[in-house]
Amino acid sequence: MVGRRPLGRPFGWLWAAYAVSAYGSGLGFGALPLVAVLALDAGPAEVSALSAVGPAVGALIALPLAPWVEFRRKRSVMIAMDLTRFAVMATIPAAYAFGLLGFGQLLVISAVVAAAKIASNAAGGAYLKSLVRPDDLLVANARFESTNWSSIAVGPPLGGAAIGVFGPVVTVVADALSYLLSALCLTAIRAREEVPRKSGASPTRAGALLDGWRHILAHPGLRALYVNNMLVSGLIMATEPVLAVLLVRELAFTPWQYGLAFAVPCLSGLIGSRLARGVVARYGRHRIFRTVGTLRAVWLIGLAFVRPGAAGLVTVMAVELAIIINMSLYTPVLATYRLEHTPRHLVARTLSAWSIGQQAAIAVLTALAGLLAGAASPRTALTVAGLLMLATPLLLPRRDQTSSPHEPEPARDGA
Repeated sequence: MVGRRPLGRPFGWLWAAYAVSAYGSGLGFGALPLVAVLALDAGPAEVSALSAVGPAVGALIALPLAPWVEFRRKRSVMIAMDLTRFAVMATIPAAYAFGLLGFGQLLVISAVVAAAKIASNAAGGAYLKSLVRPDDLLVANARFESTNWSSIAVGPPLGGAAIGVFGPVVTVVADALSYLLSALCLTAIRAREEVPRKSGASPTRAGALLDGWRHILAHPGLRALYVNNMLVSGLIMATEPVLAVLLVRELAFTPWQYGLAFAVPCLSGLIGSRLARGVVARYGRHRIFRTVGTLRAVWLIGLAFVRPGAAGLVTVMAVELAIIINMSLYTPVLATYRLEHTPRHLVARTLSAWSIGQQAAIAVLTALAGLLAGAASPRTALTVAGLLMLATPLLLPRRDQTSSPHEPEPARDGA
Protein backbone atom coordinates (compact mmCIF):
# COMPACT_ATOMS: atom_id res chain seq x y z
CA MET A 1 0.00 0.00 0.00
CA VAL A 2 1.11 3.54 -0.75
CA GLY A 3 0.96 4.63 2.89
CA ARG A 4 3.36 1.89 4.11
CA ARG A 5 6.23 2.36 1.69
CA PRO A 6 9.19 3.90 3.61
CA LEU A 7 10.86 6.86 1.92
CA GLY A 8 13.25 7.96 4.66
CA ARG A 9 13.37 10.55 7.44
CA PRO A 10 14.21 13.57 5.21
CA PHE A 11 11.13 12.88 3.10
CA GLY A 12 9.14 12.51 6.32
CA TRP A 13 10.04 16.06 7.36
CA LEU A 14 9.32 17.36 3.85
CA TRP A 15 5.93 15.66 3.96
CA ALA A 16 5.28 17.07 7.44
CA ALA A 17 6.06 20.58 6.19
CA TYR A 18 3.68 20.09 3.29
CA ALA A 19 0.98 18.70 5.59
CA VAL A 20 1.17 21.57 8.07
CA SER A 21 0.92 24.14 5.29
CA ALA A 22 -1.87 22.21 3.53
CA TYR A 23 -3.98 21.95 6.66
CA GLY A 24 -3.49 25.65 7.34
CA SER A 25 -4.60 26.44 3.81
CA GLY A 26 -7.53 24.05 4.27
CA LEU A 27 -8.69 26.03 7.29
CA GLY A 28 -8.26 29.18 5.22
CA PHE A 29 -9.95 27.76 2.11
CA GLY A 30 -11.30 30.71 0.13
CA ALA A 31 -10.18 32.96 2.99
CA LEU A 32 -9.43 36.09 0.97
CA PRO A 33 -12.69 36.01 -1.03
CA LEU A 34 -14.66 35.38 2.16
CA VAL A 35 -12.86 38.23 3.97
CA ALA A 36 -13.67 40.48 1.02
CA VAL A 37 -17.37 39.47 1.09
CA LEU A 38 -17.89 39.41 4.87
CA ALA A 39 -15.57 42.19 6.05
CA LEU A 40 -15.54 44.55 3.05
CA ASP A 41 -18.95 43.77 1.49
CA ALA A 42 -17.33 43.08 -1.89
CA GLY A 43 -19.45 42.11 -4.89
CA PRO A 44 -18.89 39.51 -7.65
CA ALA A 45 -16.61 41.74 -9.76
CA GLU A 46 -14.41 42.67 -6.80
CA VAL A 47 -14.17 39.10 -5.52
CA SER A 48 -13.26 37.83 -8.97
CA ALA A 49 -10.70 40.62 -9.37
CA LEU A 50 -9.13 39.56 -6.08
CA SER A 51 -8.89 35.98 -7.31
CA ALA A 52 -7.62 37.04 -10.75
CA VAL A 53 -5.33 40.05 -10.32
CA GLY A 54 -3.40 38.56 -7.40
CA PRO A 55 -2.37 35.35 -9.19
CA ALA A 56 -1.63 37.28 -12.41
CA VAL A 57 0.70 39.73 -10.70
CA GLY A 58 2.15 36.89 -8.65
CA ALA A 59 2.98 35.00 -11.84
CA LEU A 60 4.82 38.05 -13.19
CA ILE A 61 6.79 38.35 -9.96
CA ALA A 62 7.65 34.65 -10.04
CA LEU A 63 8.94 34.76 -13.63
CA PRO A 64 12.40 36.20 -12.85
CA LEU A 65 12.58 34.08 -9.70
CA ALA A 66 12.71 30.79 -11.67
CA PRO A 67 16.43 30.88 -12.66
CA TRP A 68 17.26 32.14 -9.17
CA VAL A 69 15.46 29.18 -7.60
CA GLU A 70 17.14 26.74 -10.00
CA PHE A 71 20.63 27.53 -8.72
CA ARG A 72 19.95 27.89 -5.01
CA ARG A 73 19.57 25.29 -2.27
CA LYS A 74 15.95 24.28 -2.62
CA ARG A 75 15.27 23.80 1.07
CA SER A 76 16.46 27.34 1.80
CA VAL A 77 14.18 28.69 -0.92
CA MET A 78 11.17 26.86 0.54
CA ILE A 79 11.91 28.18 4.03
CA ALA A 80 12.23 31.74 2.70
CA MET A 81 8.93 31.48 0.82
CA ASP A 82 7.15 30.09 3.90
CA LEU A 83 8.40 32.98 6.04
CA THR A 84 7.38 35.47 3.36
CA ARG A 85 3.84 34.11 3.28
CA PHE A 86 3.65 34.10 7.07
CA ALA A 87 4.70 37.75 7.22
CA VAL A 88 2.25 39.07 4.61
CA MET A 89 -0.72 36.99 5.80
CA ALA A 90 -0.17 38.19 9.36
CA THR A 91 -0.85 41.78 8.24
CA ILE A 92 -4.54 40.98 7.58
CA PRO A 93 -5.65 40.34 11.19
CA ALA A 94 -3.49 43.25 12.34
CA ALA A 95 -5.11 45.67 9.89
CA TYR A 96 -8.59 44.29 10.63
CA ALA A 97 -8.11 44.76 14.37
CA PHE A 98 -7.33 48.45 13.87
CA GLY A 99 -10.03 49.03 11.26
CA LEU A 100 -7.49 49.59 8.49
CA LEU A 101 -8.14 46.57 6.27
CA GLY A 102 -8.74 47.53 2.65
CA PHE A 103 -9.32 45.83 -0.68
CA GLY A 104 -5.98 47.06 -2.04
CA GLN A 105 -4.14 45.33 0.79
CA LEU A 106 -5.87 42.04 -0.06
CA LEU A 107 -4.80 42.43 -3.70
CA VAL A 108 -1.15 42.95 -2.75
CA ILE A 109 -1.17 40.02 -0.35
CA SER A 110 -2.80 37.79 -2.95
CA ALA A 111 -0.01 38.62 -5.43
CA VAL A 112 2.83 38.04 -2.97
CA VAL A 113 1.35 34.75 -1.76
CA ALA A 114 0.86 33.58 -5.36
CA ALA A 115 4.49 34.38 -6.29
CA ALA A 116 5.83 32.70 -3.16
CA LYS A 117 3.70 29.63 -3.83
CA ILE A 118 5.07 29.27 -7.36
CA ALA A 119 8.68 29.59 -6.18
CA SER A 120 8.11 27.22 -3.27
CA ASN A 121 6.43 24.57 -5.41
CA ALA A 122 9.21 24.75 -7.99
CA ALA A 123 11.86 24.35 -5.31
CA GLY A 124 9.84 21.59 -3.65
CA GLY A 125 9.54 19.56 -6.84
CA ALA A 126 13.25 19.83 -7.55
CA TYR A 127 14.07 18.93 -3.95
CA LEU A 128 11.74 15.92 -4.04
CA LYS A 129 13.44 14.61 -7.18
CA SER A 130 16.81 14.74 -5.41
CA LEU A 131 15.46 13.25 -2.19
CA VAL A 132 13.74 10.04 -3.33
CA ARG A 133 14.51 7.33 -5.86
CA PRO A 134 12.90 7.60 -9.32
CA ASP A 135 10.79 4.51 -8.61
CA ASP A 136 9.38 6.21 -5.51
CA LEU A 137 8.28 9.47 -7.14
CA LEU A 138 4.71 8.31 -7.76
CA VAL A 139 4.41 7.06 -4.17
CA ALA A 140 5.69 10.40 -2.85
CA ASN A 141 3.42 12.47 -5.09
CA ALA A 142 0.44 10.30 -4.14
CA ARG A 143 1.15 11.01 -0.46
CA PHE A 144 1.21 14.74 -1.12
CA GLU A 145 -2.05 14.48 -3.08
CA SER A 146 -3.71 12.43 -0.33
CA THR A 147 -2.63 14.98 2.28
CA ASN A 148 -3.91 17.83 0.15
CA TRP A 149 -7.42 16.39 -0.15
CA SER A 150 -7.62 15.30 3.48
CA SER A 151 -6.68 18.85 4.53
CA ILE A 152 -9.49 20.27 2.41
CA ALA A 153 -11.90 17.70 3.82
CA VAL A 154 -11.11 18.70 7.40
CA GLY A 155 -10.21 22.37 7.03
CA PRO A 156 -13.14 24.17 5.36
CA PRO A 157 -15.92 23.04 7.75
CA LEU A 158 -13.75 23.86 10.75
CA GLY A 159 -12.75 27.16 9.15
CA GLY A 160 -16.37 28.01 8.34
CA ALA A 161 -17.43 27.25 11.91
CA ALA A 162 -14.54 29.32 13.27
CA ILE A 163 -15.51 32.28 11.07
CA GLY A 164 -19.06 32.06 12.39
CA VAL A 165 -17.84 32.19 16.00
CA PHE A 166 -14.68 34.35 15.88
CA GLY A 167 -15.09 36.53 12.80
CA PRO A 168 -13.84 36.62 9.19
CA VAL A 169 -10.06 36.75 9.76
CA VAL A 170 -9.56 33.85 12.17
CA THR A 171 -8.75 31.37 9.39
CA VAL A 172 -6.21 33.81 7.97
CA VAL A 173 -4.37 33.64 11.29
CA ALA A 174 -4.34 29.83 11.13
CA ASP A 175 -3.09 29.89 7.55
CA ALA A 176 -0.29 32.33 8.43
CA LEU A 177 0.87 30.24 11.40
CA SER A 178 0.90 27.12 9.23
CA TYR A 179 3.59 28.66 7.02
CA LEU A 180 5.71 29.37 10.09
CA LEU A 181 5.35 25.77 11.28
CA SER A 182 6.15 24.50 7.78
CA ALA A 183 9.39 26.47 7.80
CA LEU A 184 10.30 24.91 11.18
CA CYS A 185 9.70 21.40 9.78
CA LEU A 186 11.98 22.13 6.83
CA THR A 187 14.76 23.28 9.14
CA ALA A 188 14.65 19.84 10.79
CA ILE A 189 15.85 18.13 7.59
CA ARG A 190 19.51 17.25 8.11
CA ALA A 191 20.23 15.81 4.66
CA ARG A 192 23.09 17.73 3.08
CA GLU A 193 22.15 19.69 -0.03
CA GLU A 194 24.81 20.90 -2.42
CA VAL A 195 24.54 24.24 -4.18
CA PRO A 196 23.59 23.44 -7.81
CA ARG A 197 26.42 24.07 -10.23
CA LYS A 198 25.98 26.60 -13.00
CA SER A 199 27.04 25.17 -16.33
CA GLY A 200 26.90 26.46 -19.89
CA ALA A 201 25.36 29.87 -20.52
CA SER A 202 24.66 32.14 -17.59
CA PRO A 203 21.39 31.23 -15.85
CA THR A 204 20.77 34.93 -15.28
CA ARG A 205 20.54 35.72 -18.99
CA ALA A 206 17.16 36.87 -20.28
CA GLY A 207 16.67 33.64 -22.22
CA ALA A 208 16.94 31.58 -19.04
CA LEU A 209 13.51 32.84 -18.05
CA LEU A 210 12.05 30.89 -20.99
CA ASP A 211 14.01 27.65 -20.62
CA GLY A 212 11.16 25.94 -18.76
CA TRP A 213 8.68 26.74 -21.53
CA ARG A 214 11.17 25.64 -24.20
CA HIS A 215 11.43 22.25 -22.52
CA ILE A 216 7.66 21.87 -22.15
CA LEU A 217 6.82 22.94 -25.69
CA ALA A 218 9.54 20.77 -27.24
CA HIS A 219 8.21 17.65 -25.51
CA PRO A 220 5.03 16.34 -27.23
CA GLY A 221 3.57 14.70 -24.13
CA LEU A 222 4.29 17.60 -21.77
CA ARG A 223 3.05 20.14 -24.31
CA ALA A 224 -0.39 18.54 -24.66
CA LEU A 225 -0.76 17.96 -20.93
CA TYR A 226 0.36 21.53 -20.18
CA VAL A 227 -2.26 23.19 -22.40
CA ASN A 228 -4.97 20.86 -21.12
CA ASN A 229 -4.00 21.47 -17.49
CA MET A 230 -4.02 25.26 -17.91
CA LEU A 231 -7.59 25.25 -19.16
CA VAL A 232 -8.90 22.67 -16.70
CA SER A 233 -7.33 24.39 -13.69
CA GLY A 234 -8.33 27.82 -14.94
CA LEU A 235 -11.97 26.87 -15.45
CA ILE A 236 -12.27 25.08 -12.12
CA MET A 237 -10.71 27.94 -10.17
CA ALA A 238 -12.68 30.55 -12.11
CA THR A 239 -15.85 29.11 -10.62
CA GLU A 240 -14.68 29.45 -7.00
CA PRO A 241 -15.30 33.19 -6.40
CA VAL A 242 -18.45 33.15 -8.53
CA LEU A 243 -19.76 30.13 -6.62
CA ALA A 244 -18.87 31.82 -3.31
CA VAL A 245 -21.04 34.80 -4.23
CA LEU A 246 -23.87 32.56 -5.46
CA LEU A 247 -23.88 30.35 -2.36
CA VAL A 248 -23.18 32.91 0.38
CA ARG A 249 -24.92 36.00 -0.95
CA GLU A 250 -27.70 34.90 -3.32
CA LEU A 251 -28.64 31.50 -1.85
CA ALA A 252 -27.92 32.51 1.79
CA PHE A 253 -25.63 29.59 2.61
CA THR A 254 -23.88 30.06 5.95
CA PRO A 255 -20.04 29.96 6.07
CA TRP A 256 -20.07 26.48 7.62
CA GLN A 257 -22.39 25.20 4.88
CA TYR A 258 -20.10 26.73 2.28
CA GLY A 259 -17.14 24.91 3.82
CA LEU A 260 -19.05 21.66 4.22
CA ALA A 261 -20.07 21.68 0.55
CA PHE A 262 -16.40 21.36 -0.41
CA ALA A 263 -15.09 19.38 2.55
CA VAL A 264 -17.14 16.19 2.38
CA PRO A 265 -16.36 15.46 -1.31
CA CYS A 266 -12.65 15.89 -0.60
CA LEU A 267 -12.69 12.59 1.26
CA SER A 268 -12.90 10.99 -2.17
CA GLY A 269 -9.49 12.49 -2.89
CA LEU A 270 -8.00 10.01 -0.44
CA ILE A 271 -9.33 7.19 -2.60
CA GLY A 272 -8.01 8.42 -5.93
CA SER A 273 -4.55 9.34 -4.67
CA ARG A 274 -4.06 5.99 -2.93
CA LEU A 275 -5.13 4.10 -6.05
CA ALA A 276 -2.75 5.95 -8.38
CA ARG A 277 0.23 3.57 -8.24
CA GLY A 278 -1.81 0.42 -8.67
CA VAL A 279 -3.96 1.84 -11.46
CA VAL A 280 -0.91 3.01 -13.42
CA ALA A 281 0.68 -0.41 -12.99
CA ARG A 282 -2.45 -2.12 -14.32
CA TYR A 283 -3.59 0.17 -17.13
CA GLY A 284 -0.59 2.30 -18.08
CA ARG A 285 -0.07 6.01 -17.89
CA HIS A 286 -1.54 6.97 -21.27
CA ARG A 287 -4.89 5.35 -20.49
CA ILE A 288 -5.02 7.19 -17.17
CA PHE A 289 -4.40 10.51 -18.88
CA ARG A 290 -7.03 9.90 -21.56
CA THR A 291 -9.76 8.26 -19.48
CA VAL A 292 -9.44 10.02 -16.14
CA GLY A 293 -8.54 13.30 -17.86
CA THR A 294 -11.88 13.09 -19.66
CA LEU A 295 -13.90 12.05 -16.62
CA ARG A 296 -12.68 15.00 -14.55
CA ALA A 297 -14.04 17.44 -17.15
CA VAL A 298 -17.68 16.37 -17.48
CA TRP A 299 -19.05 17.38 -14.08
CA LEU A 300 -18.40 21.13 -13.68
CA ILE A 301 -21.56 22.06 -15.61
CA GLY A 302 -23.56 20.67 -12.68
CA LEU A 303 -22.75 23.74 -10.56
CA ALA A 304 -25.04 25.80 -12.79
CA PHE A 305 -28.02 23.88 -11.38
CA VAL A 306 -27.43 24.60 -7.67
CA ARG A 307 -30.62 25.58 -5.82
CA PRO A 308 -31.31 26.89 -2.29
CA GLY A 309 -31.50 24.61 0.72
CA ALA A 310 -30.45 21.01 1.24
CA ALA A 311 -30.89 20.08 -2.42
CA GLY A 312 -28.41 22.74 -3.47
CA LEU A 313 -25.92 21.60 -0.86
CA VAL A 314 -26.19 18.01 -2.11
CA THR A 315 -25.74 19.17 -5.72
CA VAL A 316 -22.50 20.98 -4.92
CA MET A 317 -21.23 17.98 -2.97
CA ALA A 318 -22.05 15.53 -5.77
CA VAL A 319 -20.35 17.65 -8.45
CA GLU A 320 -17.27 18.25 -6.32
CA LEU A 321 -17.00 14.56 -5.38
CA ALA A 322 -17.02 13.48 -9.03
CA ILE A 323 -14.41 16.07 -9.98
CA ILE A 324 -12.14 15.39 -7.01
CA ILE A 325 -11.97 11.62 -7.22
CA ASN A 326 -10.74 11.93 -10.80
CA MET A 327 -8.43 14.87 -10.08
CA SER A 328 -6.81 13.05 -7.14
CA LEU A 329 -5.99 10.07 -9.34
CA TYR A 330 -4.82 12.16 -12.29
CA THR A 331 -2.67 14.76 -10.49
CA PRO A 332 0.04 12.55 -8.89
CA VAL A 333 0.44 10.67 -12.16
CA LEU A 334 0.91 13.96 -14.00
CA ALA A 335 3.33 15.32 -11.36
CA THR A 336 5.45 12.16 -11.53
CA TYR A 337 5.51 12.11 -15.32
CA ARG A 338 6.57 15.77 -15.38
CA LEU A 339 9.48 15.16 -13.01
CA GLU A 340 10.61 12.01 -14.82
CA HIS A 341 10.70 13.78 -18.18
CA THR A 342 12.52 16.90 -17.00
CA PRO A 343 16.34 17.03 -16.65
CA ARG A 344 17.53 17.80 -13.15
CA HIS A 345 19.07 21.15 -14.16
CA LEU A 346 15.70 22.33 -15.56
CA VAL A 347 13.27 21.13 -12.91
CA ALA A 348 12.76 24.44 -11.07
CA ARG A 349 12.38 26.43 -14.28
CA THR A 350 10.03 23.87 -15.80
CA LEU A 351 7.83 23.72 -12.70
CA SER A 352 7.85 27.52 -12.50
CA ALA A 353 6.81 27.78 -16.15
CA TRP A 354 4.06 25.24 -15.52
CA SER A 355 2.76 27.12 -12.48
CA ILE A 356 3.01 30.54 -14.12
CA GLY A 357 1.04 29.34 -17.13
CA GLN A 358 -1.55 27.81 -14.83
CA GLN A 359 -1.81 30.98 -12.73
CA ALA A 360 -2.10 33.13 -15.85
CA ALA A 361 -4.93 30.93 -17.13
CA ILE A 362 -6.65 31.10 -13.73
CA ALA A 363 -6.29 34.88 -13.67
CA VAL A 364 -7.67 35.43 -17.17
CA LEU A 365 -10.55 32.98 -16.84
CA THR A 366 -11.44 34.18 -13.34
CA ALA A 367 -11.52 37.78 -14.54
CA LEU A 368 -13.74 36.84 -17.47
CA ALA A 369 -16.03 34.80 -15.19
CA GLY A 370 -16.29 37.75 -12.82
CA LEU A 371 -17.16 40.15 -15.63
CA LEU A 372 -19.77 37.73 -16.96
CA ALA A 373 -21.22 37.20 -13.49
CA GLY A 374 -21.44 40.94 -12.96
CA ALA A 375 -22.98 41.61 -16.38
CA ALA A 376 -25.38 38.67 -16.35
CA SER A 377 -25.40 36.49 -13.22
CA PRO A 378 -23.17 34.04 -11.30
CA ARG A 379 -25.27 31.17 -12.64
CA THR A 380 -24.60 32.25 -16.23
CA ALA A 381 -20.87 32.36 -15.57
CA LEU A 382 -20.98 28.86 -14.09
CA THR A 383 -22.87 27.58 -17.13
CA VAL A 384 -20.34 28.98 -19.60
CA ALA A 385 -17.41 27.59 -17.57
CA GLY A 386 -19.03 24.16 -17.47
CA LEU A 387 -19.64 24.12 -21.23
CA LEU A 388 -16.05 25.14 -21.99
CA MET A 389 -14.80 22.43 -19.64
CA LEU A 390 -16.54 19.79 -21.74
CA ALA A 391 -14.18 20.61 -24.64
CA THR A 392 -10.91 20.23 -22.70
CA PRO A 393 -10.47 16.44 -23.27
CA LEU A 394 -9.88 17.25 -26.95
CA LEU A 395 -6.49 18.67 -25.90
CA LEU A 396 -5.22 15.51 -24.20
CA PRO A 397 -2.49 13.49 -25.98
CA ARG A 398 -4.07 11.30 -28.64
CA ARG A 399 -1.11 8.97 -29.02
CA ASP A 400 0.91 7.30 -26.29
CA GLN A 401 3.61 9.93 -25.75
CA THR A 402 3.67 9.39 -22.03
CA SER A 403 5.87 6.34 -21.52
CA SER A 404 8.60 6.50 -18.88
CA PRO A 405 11.69 4.45 -18.17
CA HIS A 406 10.35 4.05 -14.63
CA GLU A 407 6.75 3.25 -15.55
CA PRO A 408 5.55 -0.32 -14.86
CA GLU A 409 4.30 -2.23 -17.88
CA PRO A 410 0.49 -2.29 -18.05
CA ALA A 411 -0.96 -5.60 -16.92
CA ARG A 412 -2.13 -7.82 -19.76
CA ASP A 413 -5.67 -9.14 -19.88
CA GLY A 414 -5.94 -12.28 -17.84
CA ALA A 415 -2.72 -11.61 -15.97
